[in-house]
Amino acid sequence: MKKLTIAVFAGAALLLPFSGVIGGVPFGGETNAIAQNVQKQSMLKLELTAEKQVLTQDVQGKTKTSWEPLQGRVTVQPGDMLRYTITGANQSDRAVKNLTFNQPIPKGMVFVLKSANANTNAKITYSIDGGRSFVENPTVKVKLANGKVEEKPAPAEVYTHIRWNFPNAIAAKSDVKGSYQLRVR
Repeated sequence: MKKLTIAVFAGAALLLPFSGVIGGVPFGGETNAIAQNVQKQSMLKLELTAEKQVLTQDVQGKTKTSWEPLQGRVTVQPGDMLRYTITGANQSDRAVKNLTFNQPIPKGMVFVLKSANANTNAKITYSIDGGRSFVENPTVKVKLANGKVEEKPAPAEVYTHIRWNFPNAIAAKSDVKGSYQLRVR
């Protein structure tokens, strides 16, 4: 049985003036927040948190799902479900426009289809080619037994990145969040 150890940096965040791309520290991957047309004095705090799904049974035998925050160095097992949340907090006195989060799916993890969401209006797209292109519904070409080639929805195992594009300005002193779930391979 394989084990995967990830380092979770509780409270790890970046507080930098916007100048294009901000790199984060997301447990063995890379987080990018891209902003355009932002004043130099604008500040965006990025934070990535992780939680592990915990399944318990109540006295009636019903399964209950809860999420336990991961902190420090933790070990996860194949099949474990993790939920990541990236928060972009606009700490400036001005709105931030054209904010985009790009989040790679770490090696050893599989994206849980339809699990990505945001706390506000965001266009969520996905990459299956290492982050070179993003679409809302990735597809792959599959050769059928009769020799025909057909486009099918891409399987979760080939997703490599998730992107949230926030079309509305992020007001001063407010935040946006994007979250998604992964399964440990």
